[in-house]
Amino acid sequence: MIKKCIFYILFSLFTGIVLAEQFSTPSDRVKDSVEKVITVLKDKSLDKEDRWKKIGVVINESFDFRSMSQSILATNWKQATPEERQQFVFFFSQYLEDTYRTKIEAYTNQKVEFVGETIRDKRAIVETLIITDDVEIPVNYKLKENDGSWFAYDVVIEGVSLVNNYRSTFSAIVKNDGMDGLLTDIKARINKYKATQK
Repeated sequence: MIKKCIFYILFSLFTGIVLAEQFSTPSDRVKDSVEKVITVLKDKSLDKEDRWKKIGVVINESFDFRSMSQSILATNWKQATPEERQQFVFFFSQYLEDTYRTKIEAYTNQKVEFVGETIRDKRAIVETLIITDDVEIPVNYKLKENDGSWFAYDVVIEGVSLVNNYRSTFSAIVKNDGMDGLLTDIKARINKYKATQK
């Protein structure tokens, strides 16, 4: 059940956000995102490809991929060259999109309940529940403020951080094969996905 809902959790946060928009609180940001992504998912006039194009564009506009990548790589970010950092941000963002694209049509009217928010300086956590017919899934969204607007850099599902998950996986690859090996691995994952779409 949790895996079936992960795609919705991520897209409800990271889609439907336009850079020019301003939100007074992190919760306003998340609520706006939820409303917009549901509108896209329920639009029967869109085929799968058109729907994904709309969502893909706003993901790239709203994700703080650089901060997320820096957190995932941790000390490896400091040791990476500027070119390696740029490549990782680019390929990881593409990989994340591809990972959840196949699940986008699984939306089945899950509901989102907003529990509360905590703000400390320019960081915030928005607490929600994803409510299905069978279970309530606690989800915490981590956001950071930049130039008066809020951007997401992590999501924690039932205590499990998306960033920490990828950090564990990718750090093992870097340890064994270096940054070149990690970039090669991510590109291979992307190519594998593309091959399944032909």
